[in-house]
Amino acid sequence: MTIDKRRFDAVVVGAGGSGLRAALGLAEADLRVAVLSKVFPTRSHTVAAQGGVAASLGNVTEDNWHWHMYDTVKGSDYLGDQDAIEFMCRAAPEVVYELEHFGMPFDRLPDGRIYQRPFGGHMQGYGMNPVERACAAADRTGHAMLHTLYQRNVRAGTQFFVEWMALDLIRDPEGDVLGVVAMEIETGEVMILQAHATLLATGGAGRIFASSTNAFINTGDGLGMVARAGLPLQDMEFFQFHPTGVYGAGVLITEGVRGEGGFLLNKNGERFMERYAPTAKDLASRDVVSRAMATEIKEGRGCGEEADHILLKLDHLGAEVIEKRLPGIREIAIKFASVDPVKEPIPVVPTAHYMMGGIPANYRGQVVVPDGRGGEQVVKGLYAAGECACVSVHGANRLGCNSLLDLLVFGRAAARQMIDDLSGEPHKPLAADAANRPLARLARLEAQKAGESVAEVGAAMSRVMQTFCGVFRFPDGLAEGVRKILEIAERAGRTHIQDKSKVFNTARVEALELENLIEVALATMISAEARKESRGAHDRSDYPGRDDANWMKHTLWYREGNRLEYKPVKLKPLTVKGFEPKARVY
Repeated sequence: MTIDKRRFDAVVVGAGGSGLRAALGLAEADLRVAVLSKVFPTRSHTVAAQGGVAASLGNVTEDNWHWHMYDTVKGSDYLGDQDAIEFMCRAAPEVVYELEHFGMPFDRLPDGRIYQRPFGGHMQGYGMNPVERACAAADRTGHAMLHTLYQRNVRAGTQFFVEWMALDLIRDPEGDVLGVVAMEIETGEVMILQAHATLLATGGAGRIFASSTNAFINTGDGLGMVARAGLPLQDMEFFQFHPTGVYGAGVLITEGVRGEGGFLLNKNGERFMERYAPTAKDLASRDVVSRAMATEIKEGRGCGEEADHILLKLDHLGAEVIEKRLPGIREIAIKFASVDPVKEPIPVVPTAHYMMGGIPANYRGQVVVPDGRGGEQVVKGLYAAGECACVSVHGANRLGCNSLLDLLVFGRAAARQMIDDLSGEPHKPLAADAANRPLARLARLEAQKAGESVAEVGAAMSRVMQTFCGVFRFPDGLAEGVRKILEIAERAGRTHIQDKSKVFNTARVEALELENLIEVALATMISAEARKESRGAHDRSDYPGRDDANWMKHTLWYREGNRLEYKPVKLKPLTVKGFEPKARVY
């Protein structure tokens, strides 16, 4: 069949924070940019970020980027690449001020400067005292950021393909990426979008877990495309569980609640975090707080009839502070937990939240793979930014409000690199079979008369991931998890859909999304089973300690044969002295 082709200088897949920040840089350089998004851009998942964007502005108390860098390296449990971390923390004030000039409606201090609040793991003086570093717009920072960037893109003339789903990357025999094959959800029409530069900004894949703060669109589409193209995924064993998801619903309650002075209680009314993190208490890093909560529940000090959750108390802050700084949280608590936080605490439980791993990339946004000689080589024409990328600034555990910063810094950096790399050469010729892989996937769904239910396979996958790859991981559980997830992956190859229509066929979209989720689930479970240590968000009962001698290295998972390789962590920053690994206490 003949497929329509359209040519662009650059294609951006995903219209969240990093995709829009990159698209803005490209459009303002007068390049032809196409931005593909499964949903209207302002409904991308960045809209759900609440607490703030980290930057050492020092507007409330003294701060500097060296302290921010130290906190990020320590937060990563020393698995973060220190060149990328320096790059991000140094750029933070600049990208925040840039956003302010774009029209971002930050909250203000009485003197008019940007309001900042404390956040978990962010400290003064190399880990001494909590510091106000999160630049916030009430508890809707991601929402404000996404709208600001979208409006700016409209002004710059960026071309949006709304309700389109990218299916697969196009690679030539040299391995260069020449664009994507995509499907318009409304019509079912398949099209080739050819480009000199393709940026994946497809967000996370939290939907592999049964309980998640992630939107239903977070199905790891960029990661699935990369895996099917024969490229590796990095550090997929590291999934962050946010300490405060609404009990029973999973909806996010920002760490900003604790930044404003809220705290956690067990069934005895005890502020238990003082036992686990005597200095930072409720503002320790997320993996520490999540494990503390899980331990309280496991040891019988959980709240409620089932003793299976913890309480987040903020009524002592007073109605005025809650209405001014946390209005969205009050709304969420009333809607999803049936409690008004002005009067009573919110029931919360650790919930899958953020993917530290992803598509291996450098701090310029270029996707990199091992060169076979101990180094790395760039995959020409392919870039990644945001949560789908592993730069790796977050290592084994991300600090709160470093995610919005990651989007801004690396979205901008990727655009700059793409502009530098565009040579003005004509587009390379496409092979006749360029779209064969995605067409074969669609043809299978079209032809399959009976088989597995997409919903049932998806539910089985998320149950297995939640049970065997959660906050605490056990050796026999991981081994069983690998066996079960391999079985589920086989079932996913036999899914069928009853609705074969072309127009707005959501069943087809969900079947395609499941294929991406399965790649991510395999990568996560297999990488976790192989890592014989506890580090950051990866906590094993049989290897309780961090093992720098054997495991200070990044995992690379390849789809073919579920093969694992490893590569060293970059311990040398760009201009300053590196931070040596030491015990991580808060």
